[in-house]
Amino acid sequence: MNSQFDWSLIRSFLAALDHGSLLGAARALGSTQPTLGRHIAELESQLGVVLFERTGRGLLPTEMAARLADSARAMEGSADQLVRSVSGAQAGISGSVRITASQPVACFVMPPVLAQMRTALPDVQVELVASNQVSNLLRREADIALRMVQPDQASLVAKRIARVTLGTYAHRDYLRRRGTPRQIADLLNHELIGGDRDEAILRAFAGFGHPVGREAFAFRTDDLIAYWEAVRAGLGVGFLADYLARTDSQLVPLLPTLKIPPIPIWLTVHREIRTSPRIRAVYDFLAAAIPKAL
Repeated sequence: MNSQFDWSLIRSFLAALDHGSLLGAARALGSTQPTLGRHIAELESQLGVVLFERTGRGLLPTEMAARLADSARAMEGSADQLVRSVSGAQAGISGSVRITASQPVACFVMPPVLAQMRTALPDVQVELVASNQVSNLLRREADIALRMVQPDQASLVAKRIARVTLGTYAHRDYLRRRGTPRQIADLLNHELIGGDRDEAILRAFAGFGHPVGREAFAFRTDDLIAYWEAVRAGLGVGFLADYLARTDSQLVPLLPTLKIPPIPIWLTVHREIRTSPRIRAVYDFLAAAIPKAL
């Protein structure tokens, strides 16, 4: 092994391992394919091993890559811990905090909450990531996450701060045109708005004793903002968070006896990072303000 081993190449190696292609790794790191390719080639040269087989579909990790992965992740974790320690030592409530939340929460709940937070914490800048994917707090893709699932990593602290209740809704114009469903079986004769690849609504119908296929939905999308706008446009009957539906007086709640299980919201933060006064202050503010906003 080269005695001048470049530890920064480990980050590129892990990104390539996790994303399965140079393009995916480059996007994740905010870099370019040629740069990632050079990093992998240089790491292979320094270690004297082949880490990836290049295939038409991307990168296939070798057995050696799999063996090195655990050690590489331990190195990455140590580096992140060092960054967190420095971050936590900073005094004063100022600086940037990166928050990630699902599209609807990021677009409709967070802006008014953050407007309140500007008054309480005027020197804190916020980076808001609207994503339905679960960001990796362990890798500092975000400092604080609002998640609909409880994380299982021991190094994360998760607090259930609220529950999102759901209901069945349609626009008044749609109901004037098609009539009002009175029971769940009536929905099968209506224009329904469902998911595309996400099968949560299909599973819900099956759970209520009315199994249907995706063809039962006249309009299908996994984009939650497009879904919301489709219901507002009168495209059909949809299933929405009550806090969102309440913002449009033209939407009518349907089937009050249909009880859809609520979705918990978890406020999640890295355990060690709570020694940062800045992130602790934002965490505490969101824990108090978001349940009120919902």
